[in-house]
Amino acid sequence: MSVSPLQKARYAYSPKLPQILKEDITGIKIELGTPTESIADQVELKKMFPHTYGGPVGVITKGGNPDAGTAMNIGVILSGGQAPGGHNVIAGLFDAIKKGNTQSKLIGFLQGPSGLTDNDAIEITPDYMDTFRNTGGFDIIGSGRTKLETEAQFDKCIEVCKQRNIRALVIIGGDDSNTNAAVLAEYFMSKNAGIQVIGVPKTIDGDLKNEHIETSFGFDTATKTYAELIGNIERDANSAKKYWHFIKLMGRSASHIALECALQTQPNVCIISEEVEAKQKTLASIVEDISRIVITRSNNNENFGVVLIPEGLIEFIPEMKKLISELNDLLAHHEAHYTTLRSFEDQSEWINKNLSRDSSYVFSSLPSNIQRQLLMDRDPHGNVQVSRIETEKLLIEMVEDRLNEMKNEGKFKGKFGSLNHFFGYEGRCAFPSNFDADYCYSLGYNAFVLIANGLTGYMSSVKNLSKPASEWVAGAIPVTMMMNLEQRHGTKKPVIKKALVELDGAPFKNFAAKRDEWAVTTSFLFPGAIQYYGPDEVCNQPTKTLLAEHE
Repeated sequence: MSVSPLQKARYAYSPKLPQILKEDITGIKIELGTPTESIADQVELKKMFPHTYGGPVGVITKGGNPDAGTAMNIGVILSGGQAPGGHNVIAGLFDAIKKGNTQSKLIGFLQGPSGLTDNDAIEITPDYMDTFRNTGGFDIIGSGRTKLETEAQFDKCIEVCKQRNIRALVIIGGDDSNTNAAVLAEYFMSKNAGIQVIGVPKTIDGDLKNEHIETSFGFDTATKTYAELIGNIERDANSAKKYWHFIKLMGRSASHIALECALQTQPNVCIISEEVEAKQKTLASIVEDISRIVITRSNNNENFGVVLIPEGLIEFIPEMKKLISELNDLLAHHEAHYTTLRSFEDQSEWINKNLSRDSSYVFSSLPSNIQRQLLMDRDPHGNVQVSRIETEKLLIEMVEDRLNEMKNEGKFKGKFGSLNHFFGYEGRCAFPSNFDADYCYSLGYNAFVLIANGLTGYMSSVKNLSKPASEWVAGAIPVTMMMNLEQRHGTKKPVIKKALVELDGAPFKNFAAKRDEWAVTTSFLFPGAIQYYGPDEVCNQPTKTLLAEHE
C-alpha cells in the first residue's frame, strides 16, 4: 500500500506519556478515593446501577500490580462518529497489553457495537497496528452507531466474549456510547459475567468534559482544522472584499467548537447557542444583531465579513426549541399515523393542526426548505437531526430580507453578497495533532491499567492537560458520576450530561471581551495548517479553551 510522505513520517512518531505510565506496567496501581454521586437524579440512578453506582475516583500511583502481567484477551470497539486520534487510543491500549504480557491479544470488533453482537472481529497484530499509528480516521476496525440496549443484545455480548475468552471490553465513544458502556458494565456485574467494561472519552464536539475529563479527544485537532479553513476564508474575504461568509460548525448541542474557532480566528460574528438561550434571544433578534454589524461595517466601506454558527443553534432559540420539542413528542407518539402521510403538504397540515398556537405560527413562518428539514427522519434518539437543518442558509435569507427592508427605509446603502459553508466531516478524520496523538495514546494505555486493576464501569481519565505530557495525571472516573436522566423517545433514560459552554467560564469571557472590536475592526487571525514538527509554540500547544480554563 502506498502512503504519503507525511503518513510515513507519522508512523515513526513516538507519542508522549504521563510520567507515571512510563513506569513498569506491573509496578503501577489505582489509588481510589471516596464514593461519588451522580450529578443529578441520585436516587433513581442508584436503583438503575446497583452494582456500579457511586464508585470512587481513582489516580494511578506507584505500587505492585502483578495482574498486569497476566495473559488476557481484551476487546475494543469504536462507537459513533469519527474523531482524530482514535487509532492512537487503540495503539496505546495495544502497547500496554503487550508490555503486560506478549501473549495477550487485542480483539477489534468491526464496524462498532454491531461487531460485538454479530461476533465480527479481527485480532490486531503488531504489523497491522503499525500501519495506523498517529493517523486519522477509524478505519483500523471501523465504527458504527448500533445501540446496545436490550437484554438479548447484552446476553449475546456475554456469549461472544466467553467464546473469545475476553476479559474486558474497551468502548471508545462519546456521551451516548459511554452511557451504553456503563449500562453494559452494570448488566455484566448483575449476571456475574466476569467481563469488565472501560470507556474512553471521544467527541470532537467537546461536550464530554468535567473536572476529570478536561477535554474529549479529537476536539484539539478538529478545531485546529476548522480554524485553518476559517482563516483561509477570512483572508479571501479580506482580499475580495465583497462577500459575507456564513459558516456552520459541528456541535450538536454545545458551542465549544464555534467558541474555540472564534478564539483562534477572530471573526466578525460568532453566535454562542448557550448565550442565545440564557438571554432568550429570538430568531429575529439574532438577525437584527447580524444586520446591525453588516451595516456598521458597510458604513466603513467593508462589505464583507465572517459569521460562525454552531450546528445546534436552532435548538437554543426559545421559540424554535419549543417548536422542536413539540415536533419530537408529536412524532414519537404518533409515528404510525405520521408515516401514512405521503406528501409534504399533508405532513405540514397535520403538524400545524397538532402544534400549539405559538409553535404553529413559528413553523408556518419558516421557509419551506427549513420546514422540510425539521420533518426529516429522526436521529436514533427520536429527535430532529439538527445537522441537516441549514441554519446558515436560514440566517442568510433572513438577514438579506432585513437589509432590504432597511434599504427601503434609507438605513442601508451598502451591498450584501453572501456565501454559505458547513465544516463538519472535514475535521473528523484529520491527521491528529501532536496533542491528540499524545493524549489518545495515553488514554488507551491507561485503559489497560484500569483493566489490570479490576475496574469496570469506569472511564479512562488523563488530566492536567495544559502542562507538558510528562506532567499529565492518569486516573479513572466512574461513569455514573457524570449521569443524569433525560427524556429520550418519550421516556426518562440515564445519560451522561452534556457539558455546555459556561458563560461565566474563562474561554467565553475572553471571547466576549473582544467580540465588539472584532465585529467592527477587521481583526482576522490566520492559524494555518496543523504543524507536527518544529518549536513547541507552533506544534505542541493545546487549544485556547484548555489554556484559558487552566489560567
